[in-house]
Amino acid sequence: MTTPATPTPAPASPTPAPAPGQVGSKPVISFEDFAKLDLRVAKVTKVEPHPNADKLYKLQLDDGSGTPRQICAGIRANYQPEELLGQRIVIVANLAPRMLRGEESRGMLLAASNVPKDAAADAQRQVVILTTLTDIGPGAIVS
Repeated sequence: MTTPATPTPAPASPTPAPAPGQVGSKPVISFEDFAKLDLRVAKVTKVEPHPNADKLYKLQLDDGSGTPRQICAGIRANYQPEELLGQRIVIVANLAPRMLRGEESRGMLLAASNVPKDAAADAQRQVVILTTLTDIGPGAIVS
């Protein structure tokens, strides 16, 4: 007596390659995973070049908590310090702290880009920081 063969599931459809100049998709996540992110508005209070990295700024932020927050961001090629000072930006506030070239970064600013970070060197990459359309206080929740 032979056992019937278990049908082999059809392979998942491959994700289509993005068109030139477009950013590829990432895996779908559940709402519960998204809800774990603590997205907040923070006001940039100080900007200085990172002492050990040509592409990074050290940003001091008012995140509404009463304790200054420092993040490091790879946006030196895209913004001058005076363009950032006083801006209300959107940050991931509950990202685990990490050391970036000897400086602690406690969060991440959100930015949009037209080209992935790992694109060819000749690609013209535009980076735009996500800010608020109107004034809202530091610490405001983004949902």
